[in-house]
Amino acid sequence: MAIGKLDLVKIIAQKLGVTQKESADFLNVFIETIEENLAKGDKVQLVGFGTFLTRKRESREGRKPATGEKITIPASIAPAFRPGKRLKEKLNS
Repeated sequence: MAIGKLDLVKIIAQKLGVTQKESADFLNVFIETIEENLAKGDKVQLVGFGTFLTRKRESREGRKPATGEKITIPASIAPAFRPGKRLKEKLNS
């Protein structure tokens, strides 16, 4: 089962005893802060949970699935997440 943003807002509001609007505001600021720092090329490290970072992808040759025609896939920057020790332990316990 997947947990969506609205579900997270409700869970945070319930656990912290705040309104859903306050919880949504917090979550939006949290996400925006991570996005802004990744866009600057910085890592966002939450000790024990994990690290949000970016990875550079070099340009490469690919094929269009429909026609088989060769194309060049341009270089890009992709977001990534590296889980922390505590998170790994929790998932494997």
